[in-house]
Amino acid sequence: MAIADKSATTDGKTPGPGLRPDFPILERRINDRRLVYLDNAASSQKPESVLQALDGFYRHHNANVHRGIHTLSQEATDLYEGARAKVAAFVGARQASQIIWTRGTTESINLVAHSWGRKFLQPGDEILTTELEHHSNIVPWQFLAKATGSVLKYVPVPEHDTLLGADDFARMFTPRTRLVALTQMSNVVGTVLPVKEIAEIAHQHGAVVLVDGAQSVPHMPVDVVDLDVDFMAFSAHKMLGPTGVGALYGRMELLRTMDPYQGGGDMIATVSMEKSTWNAVPHKFEAGTPYISGPIGLGSAVDYLAALGMENVQAHEREITEYALESLGKIPRLTLYGPRDPLSRGAVIAFNVEDVHPHDIGQVLDSQGVAVRAGHHCAQPLMRVLGVGSTVRASFYVYNSRDDVDALVDAIATAKGYFSD
Repeated sequence: MAIADKSATTDGKTPGPGLRPDFPILERRINDRRLVYLDNAASSQKPESVLQALDGFYRHHNANVHRGIHTLSQEATDLYEGARAKVAAFVGARQASQIIWTRGTTESINLVAHSWGRKFLQPGDEILTTELEHHSNIVPWQFLAKATGSVLKYVPVPEHDTLLGADDFARMFTPRTRLVALTQMSNVVGTVLPVKEIAEIAHQHGAVVLVDGAQSVPHMPVDVVDLDVDFMAFSAHKMLGPTGVGALYGRMELLRTMDPYQGGGDMIATVSMEKSTWNAVPHKFEAGTPYISGPIGLGSAVDYLAALGMENVQAHEREITEYALESLGKIPRLTLYGPRDPLSRGAVIAFNVEDVHPHDIGQVLDSQGVAVRAGHHCAQPLMRVLGVGSTVRASFYVYNSRDDVDALVDAIATAKGYFSD
């Protein structure tokens, strides 16, 4: 049987409502209403091609990867490593071996903190991050600072627009700055940071740059070589792929100097009673039997996004975001957070309705078939900057449309009516 590695095709489709039939879950009705899924910053839905890739692996090729000499193992290995090559090309990496499979963005960042940070940071060295960050790009550095005696510093975020420029970072550098860890796009307010310019400044100071690409890689063209970053972390489930898998891109010269993250099978070259030696990158960082179907599913998701064209994805989302900002901005007693210019932000909009708790808004919206997120979005430092405990968050993707924005606005009106005096 031929290996089931058919590249996804969108048959000339473009981002928008025409893609809805590709996503079986969007056929569901919630409370007898059309499902309007606006929780994409938390996790995206999956097209039929990704579901088929996952099913096809288990039905036709299921076996462990690497070192097996039988047909199924070789097929599984080809699919697994083929997905690595697809993902590398998608983010502009020069070599497939620069992509390390992880459980997602969080584990990717923890891998760098453990394998690079604990080896190379000294007491008094500085880690620079921002108040915009997801907890996954804060807590690992807190652990690292405590373990190494290094110092964690935050670039402050202006409350009025949450925009950060390269100059905001430049003034924070000292001779002890060793690592800059920043998001490319905020998961709360959508702010997009000028990563390329920041990386140039960081490298002038001899610092390493890690980018949290969880929100950017799924939504805009990303080229790690052009950005000149040292590490980029991202997750499959936010870019049409399965949960529980993600990737870490790393600059090869750094990956070679780093120690393994975990010990066990497949990350070794040799083992004796006295010592062990390590496998080559990336396998040095991939101990044990991996989540094989996950990367295969991610490879199919990358095929789907590449067929759409990431420039088209970004353009579509900007159009939807501009319409949403305009529409939501007309609602009385509704506060929007983050940049107003769609060119300065991604397709994530946080808002609050005066005198109504975000959880109450979210619950009423769900009754109208509109799925949003309510809470602190794993970004409590940013919530404190904004002066709130939580917000409602609507986030858009390739299958969303202006009709979805209209449904959101109508549902908010229903919620306001429900809670009005």
